[in-house]
Amino acid sequence: MTSPSSIRVDQFIDSRPFSSFQKRVLALCFLVVAIDGFDTAAIGFIGPALREQWHLNAAALAPLFGAGLFGLMAGALLFGPMADRFGRKTILVGSVVIFGAASLASSLSPDLLWLVVLRFITGLGLGGAMPNAITLTSEYSPGHRRSGLVTLMFCGFTLGSALGGLMSAQLLADLGWRGILAIGGAAPLLLAPLLLLALPESMRFLLVAKRGRESNQESIGRIARRIDPRLDPRMYFVAGEAPAKSSVRTLFAPEMITGTLLLWATFFMSLLIVYLLSSWMPTLLAGNGISLRKASFMTATFQIGGTVGAICLGRLMDRRDPHRVLSRAYIAAAAFIVMCALGGSSVVTIVIAVFGIGLCVSGGQVGGNALAAAFYPTASRATGVAWANAVGRSGSIAGSLLGGVMMSQNLGFKTIFLMLTVPSLAAAVSLAVLGRVRHQNGAIEASPAIAIGD
Repeated sequence: MTSPSSIRVDQFIDSRPFSSFQKRVLALCFLVVAIDGFDTAAIGFIGPALREQWHLNAAALAPLFGAGLFGLMAGALLFGPMADRFGRKTILVGSVVIFGAASLASSLSPDLLWLVVLRFITGLGLGGAMPNAITLTSEYSPGHRRSGLVTLMFCGFTLGSALGGLMSAQLLADLGWRGILAIGGAAPLLLAPLLLLALPESMRFLLVAKRGRESNQESIGRIARRIDPRLDPRMYFVAGEAPAKSSVRTLFAPEMITGTLLLWATFFMSLLIVYLLSSWMPTLLAGNGISLRKASFMTATFQIGGTVGAICLGRLMDRRDPHRVLSRAYIAAAAFIVMCALGGSSVVTIVIAVFGIGLCVSGGQVGGNALAAAFYPTASRATGVAWANAVGRSGSIAGSLLGGVMMSQNLGFKTIFLMLTVPSLAAAVSLAVLGRVRHQNGAIEASPAIAIGD
């Protein structure tokens, strides 16, 4: 009797066409991050309504924005290692339920304090959902298309943000801020059962999980035959890597720590810019005499630019050195930031500049998620992506709070934007150094998208 053949999971996925089953994984993860994007944009646009109803000044909104971001950071730190232990799907579905229920409860908040507390809980769920959506998409993507597919999936965030901003501006007068939050809570609760039924667990996780590696072969085989129905049912799958004892400890191993710290620096600087603009641009533009409706369309160009940037940068990352692609994107972002600051009263100039900032910074951040997912091995991938996002969330907290401080100091549009060139250039430097270090260590060969990760 012929003995069954064995194959590594990554080799199996890389050698097959991208199947309809894998497209389903991408689509479901797309919906998860789209809801995250909707929530991120909506909370910024309901700020003026909260100020009017509860008689708040602009600085009073900073704790509200900060609470959600602190929750995002805590959720990423907590749920990332849990996903490497209990599974990506389990933690993803649980996170979606948490942020859906908390957002729905937020719509009933009687005062600012309750809203701040519930926004923190919402952030916990969002912080656990996003990294696992990235990780699952990465682990079901062929290596030569991984960056492009991960960034395509993450376009859900930018499109969800654009939709959240436009819906909030159009429906706020009819539904009020409570109605906007209720929509943001109902959507994930409706999505959760679909995720539970249709989303598979990661094949790579099932192989490196500490328990049941042999018994998981049957589950892995069933998933593999959804990708390739012609697969020999006797095929035996192997991980191609040793299980890590500690997913957290792996991030700080001698061969990983430099890359980890440089990724963290990039995420911190990038999300500082993204969340300062997402949280405060509508209020900043409204303070300059621009109507909320017009401000919503101007801010939406940031998210649209991010969507275009994610797709374009992802494709470039699959064809060229991804570190160099992203580093140059952040340099271009600094130029667009200066253009926006010096645009004066020209609406056209500001719209073009905001689109460019979104293309390079928001699109670059999406590319950074793909880079992080490819950088870490399977046993620590969810933790690596989640903790990079957690550090990035500390940057988003800094950006959101910094926006409040600058608003309270009556700093103008021009000054605030010029200050954003600093984190943009810092992110460019971090990525350039990371690429240099990895080239010197021989981690990047002729085909970077394949050589980066397993």
